[in-house]
Amino acid sequence: MSEHSEIDQPSGRSTTGHEWDGIKELNTPLPRWWVLSFYATILWAIGYWVVYPAWPLVSGYTTGLFHYSTRASVAGDLADLERLRGEKMAVLGTASLGDIEKDPALLALARARGKTVFADNCAPCHGSGGAGAKGFPNLNDDDWLWGGSLDQIMQTIQFGARSGHAKAHEGQMLAFGRDGMLKRDEIVTVANYVRSLSGLSTAPNFDATAGKKIFAENCATCHGENAKGNQEVGAPNLTDQIWLYGSDEATLIETLTNGRAGVMPAWVGRLDPVTIKALTVYVHSLGGGK
Repeated sequence: MSEHSEIDQPSGRSTTGHEWDGIKELNTPLPRWWVLSFYATILWAIGYWVVYPAWPLVSGYTTGLFHYSTRASVAGDLADLERLRGEKMAVLGTASLGDIEKDPALLALARARGKTVFADNCAPCHGSGGAGAKGFPNLNDDDWLWGGSLDQIMQTIQFGARSGHAKAHEGQMLAFGRDGMLKRDEIVTVANYVRSLSGLSTAPNFDATAGKKIFAENCATCHGENAKGNQEVGAPNLTDQIWLYGSDEATLIETLTNGRAGVMPAWVGRLDPVTIKALTVYVHSLGGGK
C-alpha cells in the first residue's frame, strides 16, 4: 500500500495516496451542502438538549429551558376532557340506574363511558365484547351466577366474588373428591347424571338412579332439587347447555374432584362510584341483563 498523493490520469483528480492491489483511492470530498447539513444537525441536537428534556440523571432528568413534558401534556388534555365531561357525569352520578336506562341521553353517556372502562379493566377476562372464556362468564347471555339485574350487577362489580372484600360473593364449588366426600366411581356417576340433565350423552351402562341419589344428597343443597341453580350462592343452572368450564365428562369429573373457586375482583375503591354506575349500565345493556 502506498500513501503518496498523485494525479489519477483517467479521471484527472488527485488521489489520497492510498492504494490496494493497484486500485487507487480518489480524493473526493463530500459536497459542501452535505457537510453543512451534517454540521447543522449537530447544532440542532445540541440546541434540543438545551431546550427540551434530554439527559437522564440519577433520580430524574434534565427538564430543558422549555420544561416540556409529553406526560404533562397528555395529563393536561385528560384534565380538559374531564372538565368537559364534568357536568354530564355529575348528572349521571345523581341519577338512579333505572332512570339512566330510561333517559336516552344518559344511557348513551353511560354506555360510552362504560365501554371504555370495560375495555381497560374487564376485557382481559371477559373478552372485548363480553363473550367470556373458559372460567370467565359470558356477559351477553341471560345466564347469571349472581344475578343479572342492574342492582345485582352493580353489587358484583363493586365487591366481586371471593375477592376478600367483606361484601363479596362467597359461594364456591366444593372439592368432593379431594376432600373425600365422594369416591371416584360416585363422582363419575354423578358427572354423567349432570350431563344427562342438559341432554348430553352419558357413558355406557350409566346408572341414572344412583346418579340422581348422589346428586340429591350432595349437590341439591346448592343447585336445587331441580338443578336450576341458586344465585344466592352462585350455583349455576345445570339443566341448560351453558357451561363455565366445559361440559365434557373429564371436565365435570375435574370440577367435582377439585372444586372451583374463581375470583372476581372488587372494583369499589379502584373505580369511582360514577364509573362503576356507568360500567353497570354498559354490562346490563350487552344483551343478557334482566
